[in-house]
Amino acid sequence: MLSIKDSQEVIMQDIVTKAITHGVYIVTARTKEKVNGMTAAWISQVSMNPVLLMVSIAPARFTHGLIKESGYFAINVLAEGEEGLAQSFGFRSGRKHDKFQNIPFFDAPNGSPVLKGAMAFFECKLTDTFTAGDHSLFIGHVVEAKLLKSDQEPLIFRWDDYF
Repeated sequence: MLSIKDSQEVIMQDIVTKAITHGVYIVTARTKEKVNGMTAAWISQVSMNPVLLMVSIAPARFTHGLIKESGYFAINVLAEGEEGLAQSFGFRSGRKHDKFQNIPFFDAPNGSPVLKGAMAFFECKLTDTFTAGDHSLFIGHVVEAKLLKSDQEPLIFRWDDYF
């Protein structure tokens, strides 16, 4: 049985998921042994000078460890119509599955995987990590960025319709 406090948390989370929208991204990282990516929505710019981006990832996620080990990650921005690509990087762990099988990609200058189907990408050098509740906030200094498809709009995540 939920306590009153737990019930209030559920209600607040429901309001948050209905009222706040996000883009849809694939966060990728590489070590010498492994390349992986995961679908993410909790990404934000946190500074203009220098350009810093933040991604929120649960410590249990395989990509979390790869980012900590490599010190670099890429944020791949998905365009409208790329729901299938988002699903390819969600729902299963890269610990047991090669999520890049049959997915065309190239390496950013520091080795972070960039999806050829992405609308844009940002390669980031990890500068700080903070614990925030049940997630880690990775702060990355953007060291490379490119708009790959200037004629498309970003894919938006809405909890009620999934994308």
